[in-house]
Amino acid sequence: MARPPPSPQRIPRRRKIPNFPERAWGWRTQAATQEPPRGHKVPWGALVRALGHFRKSLPDIRRRERMLNTHDPVSLDRLPRLSEDQDEEVPEINWGDHQPLSKVPYKILAGHEHTVSSCHFCVDDTKIISASFDRTVKLWDAFDGIVIQDFEQSPKAPVIECSITADSKRVVASSYDKSVRVWDTETGKLLWKVRHDTFVLSCKFSPDGKYVVSALDLDNGICIMDAKDITTVIHVKRHHRRSITACCFDPESRRIASVSLDRCIKIWDVTTQSTLFTIKKAHLNAISNCCFTFSGHFLCTTSWDKSLKIWNVHTGDFRNRGACVTLMQGHEGSVSCCHFATDNSYLISGGLDNTVAIWDVGEGYRKLSLKGHTDWVMDVSVSSSNKWILSASKDKTMRLWNIEDIDEIPMVINSKKAMGVKMKQCKQCDKPFSTESDTSSEIFTKCMFCRKEEEDDDQAQVSFSPQDNGQAD
Repeated sequence: MARPPPSPQRIPRRRKIPNFPERAWGWRTQAATQEPPRGHKVPWGALVRALGHFRKSLPDIRRRERMLNTHDPVSLDRLPRLSEDQDEEVPEINWGDHQPLSKVPYKILAGHEHTVSSCHFCVDDTKIISASFDRTVKLWDAFDGIVIQDFEQSPKAPVIECSITADSKRVVASSYDKSVRVWDTETGKLLWKVRHDTFVLSCKFSPDGKYVVSALDLDNGICIMDAKDITTVIHVKRHHRRSITACCFDPESRRIASVSLDRCIKIWDVTTQSTLFTIKKAHLNAISNCCFTFSGHFLCTTSWDKSLKIWNVHTGDFRNRGACVTLMQGHEGSVSCCHFATDNSYLISGGLDNTVAIWDVGEGYRKLSLKGHTDWVMDVSVSSSNKWILSASKDKTMRLWNIEDIDEIPMVINSKKAMGVKMKQCKQCDKPFSTESDTSSEIFTKCMFCRKEEEDDDQAQVSFSPQDNGQAD
């Protein structure tokens, strides 16, 4: 079949632009075709109105500039200076109200540019130490909520955790650059740095300030270093079967607790350099954090199974009755962190549900839930006076909560009434304790913690009698 002859190439025609009369375009046509007439004057009314609008916008411009300066992390330690003829005053930092029913005052500390991974009180609760994924470690004024200083020679990768000595003189931090750094708190200068072959997921100072323990990722081990000589005391490899998520010293700096993704808890003895005991399958999911009570008899662990558990570290037995029970129904998601009050009167925890939970240890229930963070709560801390709670979040901020009057909050009072809690005062430590926490009919005059200390002391005297020591020699 023959193909049709090719059609001649079509040449596109140029579209005709219609000629509109000049009056349809107004000033634009006049400006584009010819010069504007000379000697043209703007009406006085329009000029006065434009000048008035400009003057009205000046205060807004100055206010925005001042707000930007106060949110700038570099200028957080100083307030903008105002001229003498400026009548506006710098707004004071006020405490906000958390919730109408809870009445918990709080303060927001903003200065980091990324997730705040760790936080601690220091210098008699007047200062705050924080670490962040923005590769900085900062020292804050707790009252003013401003940054006092950034520590020099900061890591080149996100900071995972930081810890401070009991005397608040040194700060240690671990980073994703596989390093552990120690700074002087007063001067902010770097004292020493140690680099490992793998990621350091956790680091803690011992309470006496002599040691630094680090949790290493690839070998699933812990490394104990002398904080003064910067020498390795011992490096325990394959301490867990999977990555260690957290580790901490007991108050006497003799034992180290470590938790892992393998759901196990291990207690390591620094003196004998051996594992005292292992609690296998402690939780239903990975264990995220751990902390000791200030007496050292109990250890709290948090898990991705949305629960907290308190353990007797002297025996390794799980306390499933009395004051130590499984703490559940406090978080809607994984629990990421925990911290005991100094008098063991309460326990706080943070979770991936953006909340901070306050637990009654004696009754094993949640007293109050603090809401306000817009992202995960990464770390929590309690002041030595037990009046303040500090929380660090993935939303780039920290929150300082005032819980001094927590027992007078209507929500807490109603919870106590619903639980039927009866309180007594301990004759030894003068702290209130619940009489409903014991299932026996015996009437106690001392709290559970004081009774437990007496039992442990009696057992120690029986186990280490002079005859036994003579036979051992």
